[in-house]
Amino acid sequence: MGRFLFHMDQQWLDRFRDQLDRHHAWPSLYMFKFIVPHGKEDSLKELFPNHTVTQKASKHGNYSSLTVQMMLPSSEAVIAIYLAASKIEGIIAL
Repeated sequence: MGRFLFHMDQQWLDRFRDQLDRHHAWPSLYMFKFIVPHGKEDSLKELFPNHTVTQKASKHGNYSSLTVQMMLPSSEAVIAIYLAASKIEGIIAL
């Protein structure tokens, strides 16, 4: 499982879902930000077909930050993407 800045246990997921639902009226535009090791960018981009992903390499090129905005129908859809991204080795979600 990839490295996240947080541990996604069920209790955390429930709090995150509640927070998303309080701050967004679904469907809503949601912004994802990730840092991935060089060479893992395409694995992350595959999670966002037909969406523009902004990519910026780190100073030494070892990592890239990727940002994408997408219209999502629910907090469950947001969580599903984070869970899929967590399978990418070395990923950090911001």
